[in-house]
Amino acid sequence: MSTVAEQFRRAREEQKLDIYQVAEITKIKTDHIRALESGHYDAFIAPVYIRGFVRSYARSLKLDEARIMADLDVELSQSEKFREPPPLTGPHRGVLDFIMLQLSRLNWRIVAGGAAALIMVWLGLSWLRHRPSQPSDPLKGLGPGLYQPKQAQSGETLPLPAPPAKKP
Repeated sequence: MSTVAEQFRRAREEQKLDIYQVAEITKIKTDHIRALESGHYDAFIAPVYIRGFVRSYARSLKLDEARIMADLDVELSQSEKFREPPPLTGPHRGVLDFIMLQLSRLNWRIVAGGAAALIMVWLGLSWLRHRPSQPSDPLKGLGPGLYQPKQAQSGETLPLPAPPAKKP
């Protein structure tokens, strides 16, 4: 029984294709095709990529996909890295990771709108609490040169400006 890698290499050479042509047909990187043809499955991150590339490669070479996939499952079960399926959950995270996850789930537009509304309410309440009860003269605190409070009418009037003299 030949390995998946040997079957791929033999089928590609029988069809007189080089690795670059296969890469163009399958849209798989040449490095990945070389890894598949050499049986070097550790070059891949997860078995799902291996299975997808093998299926696509077998289809493009018109090989029996079911038999190739069965052979691949046997080969992967013998490798240490891909013997067991990857865990569905990662290792337990800390409190900070939990908080960051919860913060990432927030809709920040709603949070910003709510914060703006709370600030407006707080400003309004503080203004109501500190506003003066009696309206006062806003110019009361100015010095005597700038503001003279109204006094009794003295009868004095200001002189009217004279019209400008005409030039002959």
